Amino acid sequence: MTGEQLNKNPLRVLGAMSGTSADGIDFALVELSGNETAVQHRVLAAETIGYSPQWLSWLKEAEQCSGVRLAELHSLYGQHTGQAAHDFLMRHGLQADVLAMHGHTIFHQPQRGFTFQLGSGAAAAAASQLITVCDFRSSDVAHGGQGAPLVPLGDRLLFPSAAACLNLGGFANISYETQAGRIAFDICAVNYVLNRLAQRLGKNFDEGGKMARSGTLLSTLLDQLESLHWFTLPPPKSLGREWVEAEIFPLLTDNYRAEDLLHTFTEHVSLQLSRICRDKGEVLITGGGAHNTYLLERCARNGFVQQLVPDTQTIDFKEAVVFALLGWLRLNHLPNALSSVTGAAKNSSGGAVYLP
Repeated sequence: MTGEQLNKNPLRVLGAMSGTSADGIDFALVELSGNETAVQHRVLAAETIGYSPQWLSWLKEAEQCSGVRLAELHSLYGQHTGQAAHDFLMRHGLQADVLAMHGHTIFHQPQRGFTFQLGSGAAAAAASQLITVCDFRSSDVAHGGQGAPLVPLGDRLLFPSAAACLNLGGFANISYETQAGRIAFDICAVNYVLNRLAQRLGKNFDEGGKMARSGTLLSTLLDQLESLHWFTLPPPKSLGREWVEAEIFPLLTDNYRAEDLLHTFTEHVSLQLSRICRDKGEVLITGGGAHNTYLLERCARNGFVQQLVPDTQTIDFKEAVVFALLGWLRLNHLPNALSSVTGAAKNSSGGAVYLP
């Protein structure tokens, strides 16, 4: 692609997002134009490409593998994403100018100065034949920030009418405006835990929260979950897989029925969400958890009533759309990480850029 093509207005950016719940790669092809205060966007196509059993195994392996194997998986995942992006465009008969790839988070420890999303941008660019923007979080971490969440800037620019935006993915995060600027933070784990519990019952996820609804509350366990120290910390704060593995899963033992664990953890999530959201006004809810009818019912019962659940495309692909926006901002040398959200020393324009 030439510089002239890159400066097209609108620019077609293919956002690619893989969340911690490891459902697959969400692709959203978005036309973007405007400036840093007013962005126009149009979603041309969106689709989730599920992971094969082999890739699910490899992603799980990446947490514990050797450095050499991790480097190999980094390249392979980049190739996989780039090829999937190419196939997506061919399948829909569409063209893109840029691939904005989040990658798949393997390590996220901003307190130790690093975050790592699997997926070589060079390999993705070669496979897709698209300019590729990746590694969105590292610049913010280098400036002392959490590197997350990054979606709130998209919330501000793409969904300005919502009082707050709540995403229910592997983790729940919220963003909203204050007098000091946009703030956002992670609230609690959601599908990262619920999906793992559903897998104990032979399901990939608990559709509509039906299995959780059938369970019984474990009061002692709920008290243990609610009393975890992390929930007392003020923003900015973000959660990662490591915290869940260390603090949550040791409590969810096989001594309990999986249905009861699902029921109790869903109640824990609803309490945490309700404490944050009940006084925020109308809250836009997206992410896979927006399909969890039982969870939303429990939230409403616990005081979080003003729930705005949008169309299915927005629910399922908002994060992919936002990462397309973050790639567009990066290529326009505009901030795509807000210090008011992450706690960094300054706003930054994060992302490594690779040419095909």
